[in-house]
Amino acid sequence: PVAVEADIVIGADGVRSRMAGWLGAEVLHSSPSATGTFYTYVADVPLETEGVAYEFHVAPDAFAGIFPTNDGVACVWLGTPSRRLGPLLRPPGGDRVEALLAAITAASPSLGARVRAGRVLDPVRGRADLPNVVRRPVGRLVPGGPGGSGRSWAGWALVGDAGYHRDPITGHGITDAFRDAELLVRAIDRSLRDPAAEHEAMVKYRKRRHAMARETFDLTRQMAAFPAPSQFLELQKQLSDALEREAELLASFPAPTEPAAMAA
Repeated sequence: PVAVEADIVIGADGVRSRMAGWLGAEVLHSSPSATGTFYTYVADVPLETEGVAYEFHVAPDAFAGIFPTNDGVACVWLGTPSRRLGPLLRPPGGDRVEALLAAITAASPSLGARVRAGRVLDPVRGRADLPNVVRRPVGRLVPGGPGGSGRSWAGWALVGDAGYHRDPITGHGITDAFRDAELLVRAIDRSLRDPAAEHEAMVKYRKRRHAMARETFDLTRQMAAFPAPSQFLELQKQLSDALEREAELLASFPAPTEPAAMAA
């Protein structure tokens, strides 16, 4: 074993975070999500409308879609309640590709026909029954700091899925991770510049993370229940508005500046 001392330890090791367990991060909310999301990459799939980057297709108990990536390849995906996954839960292989194409076709015959006309390039990937979980994102390890450093905030922080995870039906998981990393790095930056302000900075990170995540988290849980298509579409519009507001808020943050001594 090797002992490493630090003023703060950051856990960014995913929804099954071991760091969160070792650090004793309190679970503030945890609920099951009985859905599955599966996807693959397909070449040469024509878009239904020229110039439209994303397609969402909603049907009872199904949410399918497509978005272009690069070199004429598109990601094609399907979300549905776990009870309807059937063959998609089998090990990766040709049978699972056909199961995904059949499920997409059932949800949207037009999308299914276009996907079948393309070339499936990758195995089907995905997961089912991933949890909705919110953990306390900051805490102390040793009062007064490791090794007796005397710092007022010697502890830990969580970012990304380690601190907050929601059902993938709404996507944007990497956006959540970037958001939390941006919020945390600003808190740490302030702490390093002014050690007397570090407790306040970390508390601000916790509160801001909660506030920015709350709306999308609630919308995700509602969408993962697969309400009627008309209500599902209304929730999707609300989600788009919420994500737009979040992006605008992050973009409004002032650019970081270097202390004069560091700049010199």
